[in-house]
Amino acid sequence: MKKRKQQTLIVLFLLLLASPCIATGQNKEEFKPIIKWNIRGQIWMRYSNLNEGSLINNEPTSDFTDISVRRLRIPISAQITPKIYIYSILGGNNYSFKTKTFPLEVLDLYAEYTFHKAFEAGLGKSGWQGFNRWNIRSNKTLMGLDSPLFTLNTVEKNDDIGRLMGAWFKGQIGKIDYRLAFNRPLIVTAIPDGEVNFANNRPRIKASTYVKYQFFEHESNKSAYQTGTYMQAKKVFNIGAGFQQQKKAMSDGDTQLPETNLYDMTNWAADSFLNLPLINGDAITAYLGYYDYDFGKNYIRNVGANNPATGGGIDFNGAGVAFPMIGTGTTWYTQFGYAFEQTNVLNHPMIIQPNIAIQHSNWDALEDHMTVFDFTVNFMLNGSHSNKFSVGYQHRPIFDATSLKQKDYKGMAVLQYQISVK
Repeated sequence: MKKRKQQTLIVLFLLLLASPCIATGQNKEEFKPIIKWNIRGQIWMRYSNLNEGSLINNEPTSDFTDISVRRLRIPISAQITPKIYIYSILGGNNYSFKTKTFPLEVLDLYAEYTFHKAFEAGLGKSGWQGFNRWNIRSNKTLMGLDSPLFTLNTVEKNDDIGRLMGAWFKGQIGKIDYRLAFNRPLIVTAIPDGEVNFANNRPRIKASTYVKYQFFEHESNKSAYQTGTYMQAKKVFNIGAGFQQQKKAMSDGDTQLPETNLYDMTNWAADSFLNLPLINGDAITAYLGYYDYDFGKNYIRNVGANNPATGGGIDFNGAGVAFPMIGTGTTWYTQFGYAFEQTNVLNHPMIIQPNIAIQHSNWDALEDHMTVFDFTVNFMLNGSHSNKFSVGYQHRPIFDATSLKQKDYKGMAVLQYQISVK
């Protein structure tokens, strides 16, 4: 069924690509359709100090080195008429030694109509959601090695890498930028067993919004995906806030049974973003956000990005590089980066940008606070994200399975190469 659905989406995608030709034939003189596309990928070489008891193909493993394709994206867009815009992304994540086939699929496929700059409407599969700046972000322009994944708070539970089918409205009115989305989450078939998790019932509409006030230069709202860092290119300072809600999204058992408790998912956040070029040619990028998550009583989820382990794990964290990333409770998240003026390094023009990110969470299910640190240095060849090396280190906490208190820290080091070609 999933394969048939993907084939249908690909056929629709091809028809949409053909539609500019039809539009051109009908009205050549008034408007010339514009098609844009590129291919970009992120390749990881990584050393991981794995959580205790981790298994790789049933063999106990304490540390591991691997190479993987963290992300592949093929975005294609078409301005069919002055009012109609079509956007799609083909792509996939985490192509590694764990699979022989690349997980290429249709991630985005949608259409938008512009009534006015202050009011645009869209329909389809997309990342258009509200709630916070980083709920869906541009992976091309990340400042850190990886995105703050805790903001993708339903990822791969009842969505597809953060994307859902739905409708949305967006616009810019003066200095105010807004989005309001209504999405239908995917059906969950797994049945929670005692602990709160995503419910196996009829999925209710997930409503979300995000509003930001732009003090300096305005950011584009053409795409749902927010920029991570502009370096020296743009002076931006925004403050924003948003919420996200889905009725009866969570449960602690089979929703067909009368004794099962159902919980609404209600989350909100407030944040600020600064990108400031300095008079000496350098630039700073900074972010601060506060998040309040309510998934139901003591919900907690361990996540390990691009996890090399296949099982095991004797601590609360579980296997591989996982840690308690998402849960019911509150989080402070901050990023700070400093981009040095472009200079020549080994005869290559380059911008060097060291940065740090900290997630500090107070999850209801844990006895101690959870704090993870990410340190990264970006090397932008020709001063662009299109040709970038990054060296990063993640310092994650380990929690005891019985006491639910922090007992240790472990690390993961990554060398990433990002390339984008048109």
